[in-house]
Amino acid sequence: MCIFCDLRSASTATPSSPAAPPGGQPVWSARRAFVLAGAAAATLPAAAQVDVGKSSALRKLVPAEELEGAARQQYAQMMGEAGGKQALLPTSHPQVQRLRRIAQRIIPHAPAWNARATQWQWEVNLIQSPQVNAFCMPGGKIAFYTGILDKLKLSDDEAAMIMGHEMAHALREHARERVAKSSATNLGLRLGAQLLGLGELGNVAAGLGTQLLTLKFSREDESEADLVGLELAARAAYKPQASVSLWEKMTAASGGAGPGFLSTHPSGPNRIRDLQANVPKVQGLYEAARRG
Repeated sequence: MCIFCDLRSASTATPSSPAAPPGGQPVWSARRAFVLAGAAAATLPAAAQVDVGKSSALRKLVPAEELEGAARQQYAQMMGEAGGKQALLPTSHPQVQRLRRIAQRIIPHAPAWNARATQWQWEVNLIQSPQVNAFCMPGGKIAFYTGILDKLKLSDDEAAMIMGHEMAHALREHARERVAKSSATNLGLRLGAQLLGLGELGNVAAGLGTQLLTLKFSREDESEADLVGLELAARAAYKPQASVSLWEKMTAASGGAGPGFLSTHPSGPNRIRDLQANVPKVQGLYEAARRG
């Protein structure tokens, strides 16, 4: 789905309930974070500090509920396979606790970007794997691979930038837009009465299989996720400059990371320049968050 979530080898394991993952490990939910979410969202500035424009109206061709349901199923399948391989790290693991602390700080700021986020059953899990990846599926299903933490030696601020970036894809509904565009093309743009009732497009999400894990975001999607993620992390009191140091690490690591790494989301100087240009826009948010 993204630079941090190249999941072409996703399994087709038997679905398991997101509420009861394999191996007896309790699933972490960020519902507790939403005890404070209403108050946090109410105090956010009405206007974002970064400029990403409006979301595409085309995404409305695919019902959000169906896409999020497909994501829940696929996430459960992935966690099921990881648990079966003893690769799903337990809640007691320090890195799991670290990622969940970061998520708890960022999540209360999510509803400002998408009101549906207040209804999502957020989850954060960590998979033991050398992959330099992470992702957030529609509906707030987040996973990191240990490879991205270990190989890049991420600080909390840099990990927060990754998490914010991935959450931004879900909040801005990039997957929903990609599915809608792909489905509309495949159906030959059969609109008319079928579109008015959503028809086949309305059922697309339910039959996605593992396609959510292989969707390719556009360069525009990636740029947007960079900036929204930067703002989310800044509002949660993570250093904005960490977005630049993160991509400097990504650029340095990409040389020996294998042909799949950064294949669809090259880092390069332009991405770093764009982030550097936007760091001052959110610096005040960071400083205000630090003051409490």
